[in-house]
Formats: sequence, C-alpha cells, structure tokens
Amino acid sequence: MKYHTLLSLIVALLDFMSPGLTRLNPRVSFPMGSPGRHLTCFSNHDVSNTTVLLLSEDGNMLYVGARDAVLALNVSQDDIILKTKLKWSPPNKDLEQCSMKGKKMTDCPNFIRVLQFLNNSHIYACGTFAFSPRCTYIESKTFTMSLKYDEGRGRCPYDPYQRNTAIIIDGELYTGTVADYRGNRPVISRHLSEGKHVDLKLDDTLGWLEDPTFISSSFIPEEEKIYFFFSEVGREYDFIDRFIVSRVSQICVNDVGGQRTLQRRWTTFVKAQLLCQTDNELPYNVIQDIDILPPAEGATSDDTLFYGIFTSQWSINSGRSAVCSFRLTDIKTVFSSNYKVLNRDTLKWSVRVQEKVANPGQCGLHNASDNTLRFVKESFLADDIVRPVGRRLTLVSTEHNYSHLTVQRVQAANSRHYTILFLLSDSGYLHKAVLLQSGVHIIEEVQVFEQPQPIKTLKLSIPKATIYIGTSEGVVKFSTANCSFYWTCAQCVLARDPFCGWDPSSRACVWVSKNNTTLCQDIDKGNVEEACNSLSVSHRTRFGPNKLPAASCPAGELLSVSLNEVVRLSCPASSQLSQQLWERPNSRLSANLYLHLQDGSLSFVATPATLGHYICLSTENGYQQTMAIYHIKQKTTPLAETPTTYTWPQIHPIQTTQAVVRAGSGLHASSGTWPKRTESKLGNSKPTLTIKGTKVTTGQLGRNLTLWKEESEQKEAEFQDGEHVKVARGHCYLKELIVVSVLLLLCLSLLIILLMYVIRQRLHSRTVPQTGTPSDRRTSLEWEALRGNTSSIKSNGKPLHRRGFDCNGTLIGSNGNLGNAQSKHPEHMNAIDETRDKGCHSR
Repeated sequence: MKYHTLLSLIVALLDFMSPGLTRLNPRVSFPMGSPGRHLTCFSNHDVSNTTVLLLSEDGNMLYVGARDAVLALNVSQDDIILKTKLKWSPPNKDLEQCSMKGKKMTDCPNFIRVLQFLNNSHIYACGTFAFSPRCTYIESKTFTMSLKYDEGRGRCPYDPYQRNTAIIIDGELYTGTVADYRGNRPVISRHLSEGKHVDLKLDDTLGWLEDPTFISSSFIPEEEKIYFFFSEVGREYDFIDRFIVSRVSQICVNDVGGQRTLQRRWTTFVKAQLLCQTDNELPYNVIQDIDILPPAEGATSDDTLFYGIFTSQWSINSGRSAVCSFRLTDIKTVFSSNYKVLNRDTLKWSVRVQEKVANPGQCGLHNASDNTLRFVKESFLADDIVRPVGRRLTLVSTEHNYSHLTVQRVQAANSRHYTILFLLSDSGYLHKAVLLQSGVHIIEEVQVFEQPQPIKTLKLSIPKATIYIGTSEGVVKFSTANCSFYWTCAQCVLARDPFCGWDPSSRACVWVSKNNTTLCQDIDKGNVEEACNSLSVSHRTRFGPNKLPAASCPAGELLSVSLNEVVRLSCPASSQLSQQLWERPNSRLSANLYLHLQDGSLSFVATPATLGHYICLSTENGYQQTMAIYHIKQKTTPLAETPTTYTWPQIHPIQTTQAVVRAGSGLHASSGTWPKRTESKLGNSKPTLTIKGTKVTTGQLGRNLTLWKEESEQKEAEFQDGEHVKVARGHCYLKELIVVSVLLLLCLSLLIILLMYVIRQRLHSRTVPQTGTPSDRRTSLEWEALRGNTSSIKSNGKPLHRRGFDCNGTLIGSNGNLGNAQSKHPEHMNAIDETRDKGCHSR
C-alpha cells in the first residue's frame, strides 16, 4: 500500500511541476467534402474492414486485406478502381464451430491481418479464418489464390482485434503475434525458412514477453537486424499497479538458434525500454504507432530515426498524445551496454554484477558455447533506457488523440531537408506538420472520415506523393500537398509547406522540384516581405495621416443603415493563425462604442459618430493584408432635405491589394484599383430609438472580396450590382410601429375599464340592503304552511309540521309547540300581532 501512496504523490508532484503545454492549431482546416481539399474515396457495399494495405513498388496497384476478401485496386489514376476481388471466407462448418466456442458471429469471418510480398511473383496472406488462422499464396499478375492453405498459428492472430506485426525478408516471414486461442502465448517467430535457416521462436520461459501489444517491425539491411516495437507490462518496476512500458527489441536475420541450448530459439533476442518523457513531466509510456525515417542521402544507417506516437496510462494525462523520435545509434548503444538479470526463484530483476561473458544481442552467437548461451538466455533486458533525440518531445497535443503516423523527408527550394509528419487522430482528422527549429508548425488538417474507426492504416507512396488510409468502411486517397490552394505569394509563403513554393513567372504556388530553385519560399520563418520582395506588391491598405484622406477613402462594401441600428461587420480570417484588426480613418475605435467579437467581426450601434469607412486587416507572422473594407452611410428618408449630389474626388490607382477570403474551405484572391464614385448628400433627420426589436445590419462578404477597377464615373445605382457593391437596404417601419402601439394601448384600456365595471357591479350587489319582502324568498312548502295546509303535507304517513304562524297569531315550532321567541322576546310579539291581523284580515 505504501508503494501505491508514494506513486500517487510522485504523479501529483510531477504534474504540478510540468510546464504548460503549447496549443498547436492547424493553420488551415478542411472539413469533410471541402472543395479546397480533394479526397478520393473507395467503398463498396460488399466490402468492409479494409484495414491492411500493401502498395506495389511502382505505386500503381494497392492490395487491400478486408473481411473475407483480398482486393486489387488500381490507383494509377485519380480515381480508385477495383480491378479484382478474391473471396476467401471460412466454410459454414468452421463458422458454426467458432460460434459454439462462444465467439460472436461478427468476429468469426476471415479478417486478413498479414499481407506481404513474398517475392516478385507472389503475395503471402494470412487471416483469422473463424479463430483458426490460415495462410495462402496469391499470384501477383493473375491475382489468383492457391487452393492449399498453410497453418497460420504463430503467423496471424486468432482474434481480429489483436494487434500484430509481420515482415518478409528474403522470402522468410518474421511475425510478432500470439500463438494460442486464448491469446496467452505471445511470440516473435520466423517462418518459411529455407536453406540452413530453421523456423525460430522465443523461449517459453517467463520474462521474455509480458502481455505485449505488438505495434510495428522494421528491417535495417546494413545491420541485418529486425527491430520490433511493442508495449508490455514492466516487471522490472515493483509497483502494485500494472505499469506499462514501451519496448524496442531486436533479432538477427542470420540467427539459426543454438546447437544444444536454445535449440530452435532466438539467441540474439534482446529488448530495451523506450522512454518518451522530458524532465519534470510524467512519461508517455504506451506506444501507439511508429514509423521509420531512413537517413538522408550520403548518411550512415546510424542516423536512421524512428518516430512514434505515445500516450499515457495515467488519467492525469488522459486525452494527450506525444510524438518522440529515437535514433538508431542510441538504440545500438543501449543494446551494447549492461543488462539486467532475472532471478527465476523470486522473479525479481537486478543488475548483473558478475563479469560479462558475452554481449547479448550480438549476431553470430549460434556457434557459442552452452555457458555463453545460458548467459544470453538470462540476460535479455537492457539496463539502460533509450531516450528521445535531444531528450525532448517532438510535439505534444492536448486536443487530439493521435493513433497512427507516417513520416517523410522533403527537400525544399533552398535545398534544405525538412521532416514532415502525417498524424491521424481518433476524431477523423489528418494533421500535416513540419518540424522546425522553432517548434512544430501544423500546415493543415483534413477530415478524412466522419465517424471514428476502430482500426486504421496509413500508407505513404513517396513516388506518387500520395497517402492511403485504410478504414473499416473503405480506402481514402489524397495528395501529400495542396499547393494550388494558395492563390497569392503571401499565402504560399505563410503556409510554410516544403512541398510548395511561389513561382513569380507563372504567378502560382507550385510543387517544388530539383530543377526549379527560383521559387519564393521561407519554411523556417515564413517572412513574406523577404520571400516576395521581387514582387511589387502592396499588401495592405491603411488609414492614417500619411495615407488616403478620410474624404477620399475607397468604399469597398456599401451599407445603408438607419440610426440606432446594430451593425455587425464581418471580417474573414486568412487562416486560423491570423488575428483581425479594425481601423477607421483618423479615428480610434473606442471600447465604449465598439465591440470586437471572437470571430473577428466588429459590432456597434449606428450613430452619426460611427458612420464612415472601416477597414479590416489580418495579421499573421508579422504580415498584414486587407481583408474587408466597408462604407457605412445613413439611409435616405422622406423627412430628409432635398439631397444635393457631389462627386467624390478621383482616387489615384492603388497598387494591387491582396485580399484573401476563406470562403467555405478555400482562400481566394483578386486585385484591382478603386473607381470614382458619385454620392448623395444626406439631409438632416432626427434619430429615433427603438428598444425592442432593434434592427441589426450585418455586413457580409461574398465568396471573393473583389476590389473594383473602373475607368469612368459611376452613379450610385450602378454600385448596387452584386458584383461590385452590396448595399444593405431596408424599410423603416416606425410609423407602422406607432400605429400598432396606439391600437394595442386602446384595446388594453377598454379591457381594463370593462373588467373594473364588472368587479364594481359584483361588489355593489353584495353591499346593498335587501328591500324585498320575506315572501319573495319563501319556498312552496312555506307558502302552504302559511295558508294553513300543513295537514296536507306528510312524511311517512304523518303530518309534517313546519315552523310558522297560525291564524290566531300563535308561533308554532317544528314539533307543534309554541316557539321560545314568544316568551323571551316580548318586543317581537307586536310585529307578530300585526302580521296576524293582516293575514287573517286578508283571509
């Protein structure tokens, strides 16, 4: 328990000490189906789980391992065309047995997991085959399959969800997978051995592999070694929780096993820990994917780099991904140093203190003595750790969980080489990043699929400059660069894409080639002024004392508004890294009058002080360019004075203004000069203020921000054309609003008066004294009683007596007796006598 508490304290301390992470934003983003980034997709209703990709050497044919099928796709053209489909599915008997073993029927088909070129004429394929792996041979030219299957145990996983790696060198298959149905026997083995070679595998002794997840394998011809990358449980760490570590291991391709010790077992297998961590930070200890970057031309194999994606098992780093690079020379140094030894009795690792008998991992140990081989058998875990290049992380992302990557070295126009990373995230976006001395610059992000996919594969074709992505639903193909997307020299330089450069002769952003070295490009700094200095381009229009006077400011988009309306002026961003700045001629945008919104737009209330010209500038990497120009004027009303017209002074032509608008998913630019205009002088009208239903006028830009070029004067009506000026017109409903308000007020007044009258009548009826005679409120029974007919009223056969008076003036109770009121209240008797006299007299 104390170890667990100590580990928790260490984790909390490291997180507190870790420096803040810089957020990496892609410069340009292309949603799914965006016209600015062309994607080619292949899908078929009868094909799924197209996740294993194999590209031909010339890059014209793409072989795909899918569910119950192997596909041959023609990718030589822009489209992806299905050439041949080989069906390879288990028989019904195998499917039934798979289901009887407790497996889901959806997992019992044959999922292709190994697809490699065996030689120039055949392809070797292996599949899960209803949890009973099988392998076969496919003839490349005719694309036909052999009817004889090989046993796939140890070559292909049983479970389609288990990760594996496979590579064929000189016709021999080297794999990292599991060799049993339950997945408890991980192996690194060799198959299809020929000549003096024999099939080899790891010894089953505890400690060689600890519940690994295989990621990738790479062959270094100069070393004659294959390097395997995987993650496993780190038994050398005495933690209560399972601590995952990332590993790199090696084997020699000329290994034939020992003569007596380690027969048919690897004698050159060693492994070491890969640590993706910087100082004062928690480690990113779980490897997700790795790709090899060969050395530059003329360099040795020691300069080979391995770029990997790592995540953390700690919840405190949840959602973060890191990329680290490791140099081959550092891996070789670790493998040539000291090794730990495993005590078979206590299962504890310790550093060997006795004299080293041999160097583990050294090729050619198959002829060594048994004593040497026993030493190698017990010493296969390197004591040192392989640390990243420069002991720092290449990049860290807090917003995207990267899962796959591929890497490429590109030569720019200045003959310098730059490293490009293509990173695929779980959210369905592919990021293209260039590694600079100042940090990582993400050139663009492209959405390649809408829904998260369980298994994905990246395949890079350098000759075709194309990337292929295999998903569970199909294959996606797109170009590694998108130079034609940048329409100006400034945008081409600011992209900082080593693939692209601005060609002054053709005035276009083109692919960089070895023959074209005159392109404008600045990958390291992105300095537009220096890169585009050969072009006589004025990139901005500004207001100020030394600029155009306020009276002759060019009017871009004309907006007619009413006073007290809320106006919102939009400003398109040249990229996601730019910032928008608003200016007025000889005026400061006070925070009391103007509101700068997060999307870069400007909002304010139309008053005489806020009418006039506005210009929006976009700033990126120290470079400013005009994005929008507005002229806000007051609407002409019938109350205005008779307008008088005047002609604006002619504006001298301005040099080409680069205005780039991101519309939809594309950047567009156009240029020109300013025209002469005629304008109507507005009369004086009193502003009106409406609190509810305040009208909002929004200035919107179209797809292209066009700067107009005219030779003659134009009237204001000509500027109403959508190609030149967009005038926001509307109608003032002030009179209608007043009439409706008055009518509504009258209705409410009448309703209130009527309601008060009804309430008053009800209250009055309750408070007024009753003037009617008692006879008005008597019932028929009472009248009968008063008339002396009480004998005729019976209940259950008996006379029913009621309280009343008889003709003699006697008060009779309900029981036939005299009432109590006669004896107790003499003053009432007079009234009774009067009533009796009147009643008898009337009778």
